[in-house]
Order: sequence, then structure tokens, then C-alpha cells
Amino acid sequence: MQRLLAFLFSTLFFLNAFSQQLPAMQAPLASKSLMLDIFKINDKQLVAVGERGHILLSNDAITWRQANVPVRSTLTAVYFIDATHGWAVGHDATILFSSDGGENWQVQQYLPAKQKPLLDIIFKDKNEGIAIGAYGQQYRTSDGGENWTFEFHGEFLFPEDLAYLEELKEQDEEAYLDEQGSILAHFNSIFKDGRTLYMVGEVGLIAKSNDFAEKWLPFDKIYQGSFNDIARTQQGNLLVVGLRGNIFRSLKSGRPWQHINTNTQALLNSIVLGDNGSIFVLGNNGVILKSDDDGVSFSLNIQADGKALISGVWFNNQLVIVSEVGLKVIALTKLK
Repeated sequence: MQRLLAFLFSTLFFLNAFSQQLPAMQAPLASKSLMLDIFKINDKQLVAVGERGHILLSNDAITWRQANVPVRSTLTAVYFIDATHGWAVGHDATILFSSDGGENWQVQQYLPAKQKPLLDIIFKDKNEGIAIGAYGQQYRTSDGGENWTFEFHGEFLFPEDLAYLEELKEQDEEAYLDEQGSILAHFNSIFKDGRTLYMVGEVGLIAKSNDFAEKWLPFDKIYQGSFNDIARTQQGNLLVVGLRGNIFRSLKSGRPWQHINTNTQALLNSIVLGDNGSIFVLGNNGVILKSDDDGVSFSLNIQADGKALISGVWFNNQLVIVSEVGLKVIALTKLK
């Protein structure tokens, strides 16, 4: 999830690059504003994040209340390890932490000078977590976020690019650090499957790690466009979604991949697994793709307003979705 849309990147990135660390304003219409990620903390609690530092909480997906947030940076992803401990990330390389179920948040990292957004975050337990983002950013904590350390993953580069970086490091340390911060593709989304992590990103990036992202193993390229989300289906198969309506499905191992027809060219943003075995893929232009055969085929549904649907969760037998116009609830009966 968590979820940087191509059509949002230029405008929101520019605005947040010049933001100051001011607290998010309490806004009566926050639930109707741009929201970029949503997470089901438990069966009775939802949390959503979005522009201007908005973090919203709900017990029923109908009534939303705004949390106390110390920044106005656009927030792109949120993750809770249990009912009380959660983290959110966003522009300005922001990382926020809550220890009270999302009601109040504090800054763990805020680096506006970097002018690079973080796009997803995940934790193994209350201590160990990683955050990923644009230009191959990866930060790690082993103390619950009190300290975050930047990690560079050269395994995504060709040998000649690595050699170039090493040569540059010897000649010009400042130029080396600058190049290191822009040479990698964007890391868009991360997914934890037992002890294995999967990550997708720009220019067809798919990778996995069996040591909690100490080292990534890139998959062979199956597509040159960006992927925005990855998930394992109820039957144990992998799905990836991305640009131009592209969905690929793999039988468990990640090789080979089968291209799935979607009948749409819309940018696909995220995957939602329903408790009833259904799979939903959310996209721009109001697109909702639905599968009842574990991703072998999808039916196309288009919402009347045509607004981008960015992320969602399955909650009380309904889809709860964050979009460019706020939060939406869609009953299964409304989808074919």
C-alpha cells in the first residue's frame, strides 16, 4: 500500500518540499480530502492517512475523527503491529509513531532537505521495522523507531553502475552521496508473507528477501513499467499490479508469471483481499477489478465519479477505500 500515484507526484512532492514542521490542522472535511492509505488495525478500528498530515480513525467506516499529528507533510502509508503501536510515513522522509492506537502521533524522522518521499513501512515486531521510498530509499530501525538508519541496496544495480559509484566515492564523496541518492528506482510497496518480504517498484522491480530486507533478491524483469502493489492470494499465488492496467499472476514461487487480461488501461494502485475469497484491485478512473477465481480473471467495475481509488481494506463485508476525494464504502452487492 500503501502508494505514490504518478499524477500526484509532481504537485504534492513540490509542495511538501517547502513545508515546515507545523502540526496538521483540524479540518471538518478531512474525510473528503485526498487520502493515500488505509489500514485495518483490528475488526473494530480503521486508520487512514493522506494530504496535509491528515490521519483519520473510525470504528465503523462511516464516522471519522482526526488524530493529533505534528506535521503537515503528505502521508503515504500507515502500518500497525498491534492495537496500539503504529507508524506512518510520507513526504519529507517523514516517519511518525503512535503508541495509543493512532489518537496521537510523534515525529521519529523528518528530513525535508532530502526532498524525497517515503512510500511504505512495515514492522516485524515492536522493535524491528523498515521504511522504503523514492529513489531506493530504505531506512531500518531495531529499537521501535527511536533511531532510523539509511541503507543503500546496490544489489539492484548493474555491475558497471556499482563500479561507477565506487570510483566516484574515491574521487568526490559529496558527488558520490548525491548520486547514491538518485541512482536507484523508486521502491513503491512492501508486503510481508511469513518470514519473506516482497517489494515492488519502478521499471518492473519485483524483489524478495528472507532476512527482513538486509539483502534483496531481484526477480527477472517481466515488464518495464512500474508496479504499485504485490500480494499473495488465499490460494497461495502472487499477484502484482501496476501501470496501464497490468496484472501478473504467479503460481506460488514467483516464476513464471502469467499476464492477466483486465480490459482497462488505468493505472492500478493496490490489491485488497476479501474474507470471502474475492480479490479486488483498485485503480485510477474509478476502476475496481474483481476476481472470484483467485486472480485468473477479473470483471471490470467503474465508479460513476471516475476518481482515483488508491488503497482499501475489507471491513464488515464491505470495501473501505481511500481515494482522491476521501473515504468511500462500497458494498459487495454493487460489484459484478
